[in-house]
Amino acid sequence: MGSLITGDTSEFAAAVHSGGKLAGLDVGTKTIGLAICDAGWHFAGPSETLRRTKFTKDLETLRAFIEREHVTGLVVGLPLNMDGTDSPGTQSVRAFARNLAPVGLPLLLWDERWSTQAVERAMIEADVSRAKRAEKIDALANLPDPQ
Repeated sequence: MGSLITGDTSEFAAAVHSGGKLAGLDVGTKTIGLAICDAGWHFAGPSETLRRTKFTKDLETLRAFIEREHVTGLVVGLPLNMDGTDSPGTQSVRAFARNLAPVGLPLLLWDERWSTQAVERAMIEADVSRAKRAEKIDALANLPDPQ
């Protein structure tokens, strides 16, 4: 399995060993936001933010995180335009995903077009202040829907 990269959730789920923890990656130019989802895929939350350096060092840091958290699959946010076409960052994220092949885990490219809006709407409903929302939205927006 290992180097599977897909946008199909069923294919991804079949490739992940008996459920297992998932790591969500929000890949930016300067940082990588990491989130972790439990082995039952019911609960997910932000974990840490990695400051990007050279890819080899980033890969080493990600491998350590994956080992420490016992991750069995990766979910990488794909920044598409609202009409579904590639955005300026999409090709960069796809290349990053391909470069994660040495990690040997199945990888799901997750359409994140509506993630930020959904997280912000939930936070507004929970009466979270604008300042606190700004801090949390990026960390939460890339998490896969647990359903």
